Amino acid sequence: MKIAIFTDTFAPDVNGVARTLQRFTKHLEKNNMEYKVFAPETPGKDLFSSQIHRFMSLPFFLYPDCRLAFPNMISVKAQLLAFKPDIIHIATPFNIGLCGLHFAKKLGIPVVGSYHTDFDKYLEYYDLQFLSKILWRYMHWFHRSMRKIFVPSTATQEHLRKHGFTNTSIWPRGVDCAVFQPDFSPKKLKQKYHIKEKYLLTYVGRLAPEKDVALLPRIQASLPEFIKNNVHWLLVGDGPFKQELSNLTTKNMTFTGFLSGNGLAEVYAASDLFVFPSATETFGNVVLESLASGTPVIAANAGGVKTIVQQGITGYLCPEKNPHAFASSVTSLLLDKEKREEMAIAAREYALKQSWDAIFNRLLEDYQHALIQEDLQVLA
Repeated sequence: MKIAIFTDTFAPDVNGVARTLQRFTKHLEKNNMEYKVFAPETPGKDLFSSQIHRFMSLPFFLYPDCRLAFPNMISVKAQLLAFKPDIIHIATPFNIGLCGLHFAKKLGIPVVGSYHTDFDKYLEYYDLQFLSKILWRYMHWFHRSMRKIFVPSTATQEHLRKHGFTNTSIWPRGVDCAVFQPDFSPKKLKQKYHIKEKYLLTYVGRLAPEKDVALLPRIQASLPEFIKNNVHWLLVGDGPFKQELSNLTTKNMTFTGFLSGNGLAEVYAASDLFVFPSATETFGNVVLESLASGTPVIAANAGGVKTIVQQGITGYLCPEKNPHAFASSVTSLLLDKEKREEMAIAAREYALKQSWDAIFNRLLEDYQHALIQEDLQVLA
């Protein structure tokens, strides 16, 4: 099977979509499967590859992790005609995605898509709710000709079902349990960041309004005094809200910037708790990484995250945008070491079952089903 992937974000971008697609292409390479990726350039970061075709781009104002690219249509058509893909997978609904959709229709290539981001939920964070109806009309038109729409969680599947989408299939995410694992020293990490407090709380993700990161200082302020003075926060990531967030934080909050590999794995594993207030996730890769590291999660009871965290077993789910509920859960677990240790074991055991290979093999099977469906329609 030859696969052409059209996406508005790809490695070296740092976000869940880009990282998932990069892992998928590595899986294809490992299994000697041919693919082409059409993606925007990331100025100053791009790595050359004969299988990845880049185009000049600008950041998308609503979601800078995705870029508005300007694909060379003549070049794309020539590449597709030479490559002759069996299927086109469109991962994002912007310019590159539109380009893929155009050629799928024009050249008669079966097309599937994946839905990674609830942009309608983002609108309220930027006072753009009035665009919601227009957005959904566009999303219906964009996905109408797709054989399958792959979604990362049952929560997202249900969200799309309510908006009239019926041809969805679950494509969850995995985690590399060899990288994200519990065997890191809290003492070394605390020395590295000059942390003297007893407990370490961590957030990992984009520092942006739609991630509800403004809730973190409010959670800290809602902690009892005897806990508040004994915790330190590590905020891992970057984004447009960083400066404003830094103005709200106290001396016991440290911004690390982007971390990856062992540096990120060390932070997860050395933390007592992972706190994730975002209510807009379609899945929540960072939550699964924390569980693989044996660190219990306290998260918003919303979106895809609520399908990962097992209430009272691997962490606690709190009402979204409720700092007092988050603070209560943090306090409860910090004061109950035995419960934290039980959750750590359960978290690791759950993560060990989330194999990337199994997940990607299931996706390839779904591709085959989409192709069979196409063939049956042609015969009919």
